[in-house]
Amino acid sequence: MLQPKKTKFRRQQKGRMKGIAQRGNQLAFGSFGIKTTESCWLTGHQIEAARQAVTRYMKREGQIWIRVFPDKPFTKKPAEVRMGKGKGAPEGFVCPVTPGRLLIEVEGVPMDIAKEALRLGAQKLPVITKFVVRRDYVEQN
Repeated sequence: MLQPKKTKFRRQQKGRMKGIAQRGNQLAFGSFGIKTTESCWLTGHQIEAARQAVTRYMKREGQIWIRVFPDKPFTKKPAEVRMGKGKGAPEGFVCPVTPGRLLIEVEGVPMDIAKEALRLGAQKLPVITKFVVRRDYVEQN
């Protein structure tokens, strides 16, 4: 599971996810990618499940880049606990994602294989995504 090795603080405030992604919103490494169209918290398990689905379909050909990392701790209080008595214990790590953020990029495979692989990966994620292609991409025969 993806999580930071060390953090400065154990607990963090929830924060707000408003607006669109200001960074990480353009293809930087690969020719194809999936981009979110809504905001949510992605957990390490969800990202890992998507990565495995993409890698399996591509039969370990080409290269993939995961453009998000869960570094925000979230807390949970135990079941049936009364209000008050402080904040809960850290439960895991999430990555806040806003619309327009690229999640996975792919390079080194034909467009039809990349499209299907990323579709399978997107099914593992709790957000609606969009397939994007590099602007200067040319299909090779």
